[in-house]
Amino acid sequence: MINIKRLGRTCGARVTGIDLTDELDKSTIADIRDAWLEHRVLAFADQRMDDDALERFTLAMGGFGDDPFFDPIEGRRHIAAILREADEKSPLFAESWHSDWSFLAKPPAGTCLLAIEIPPVGGDTLFADQAAAFAALSDDRKDHLRSLTAIHSAQRGYAPDGLYGDSDKDRSMAIRPGKDALATQRHPLIKPHPETGEEVIFSSLSYVVGIEGMEETEALAMLSELLEWQTRDEFIYRHKWEPNMLVMWDNRSILHRATGGYDGYRRELHRTTIAAA
Repeated sequence: MINIKRLGRTCGARVTGIDLTDELDKSTIADIRDAWLEHRVLAFADQRMDDDALERFTLAMGGFGDDPFFDPIEGRRHIAAILREADEKSPLFAESWHSDWSFLAKPPAGTCLLAIEIPPVGGDTLFADQAAAFAALSDDRKDHLRSLTAIHSAQRGYAPDGLYGDSDKDRSMAIRPGKDALATQRHPLIKPHPETGEEVIFSSLSYVVGIEGMEETEALAMLSELLEWQTRDEFIYRHKWEPNMLVMWDNRSILHRATGGYDGYRRELHRTTIAAA
């Protein structure tokens, strides 16, 4: 029997009583998806999944989404390694708040991360609930933000001169920067969730490079101020990883970022992307 325990104030839940290595029936899949939509971040404890099981689960949750700028692990098309070697000195990957691949025309519904090697300290992942952040705003502020269109791009991270571009050396992860990262895509700053209808703030400084019709410095100042609100403590769930754990989150309503604190230890997780609904 599936057991779900809320972990964070507004998002995050721990799921036990289910074996994700098994084939999941339609009823169980529906239960998981309902819990995912409610809690936005689900942590499945005590799983003994391999890459085959990770792929089966991703297909059950909606199929594989695109993963630009990552090379997959050997022998797989849809699994990437989020990897940091024990002696690595490169800047920490994904340390800034973001929603995965928001710069695509159809951003992915979610992301799965499977723990392969977890250090004994550090490496927490932070999640910020963007439906709760929007709901807590004043009505006037909501109306103003609803009127804005954000310009998304991968250029800060994955362009040749970006953070993970040509000058990023000695990184263990298989990142593939390129000129495609210079492309832009427009999304409303406030988006209704396609399945729940909740309004969410769809913005991060990792991938939003401007606001349509607004001067750049004004837009960046506004986005920086907004990000401070989006990531207030009351909206955040801090996830502590365990061995044999699978975490899935809803990119349509959640921002997330990595944290360090495990220097001298190797850390590896296998990642899949869940396609847009």
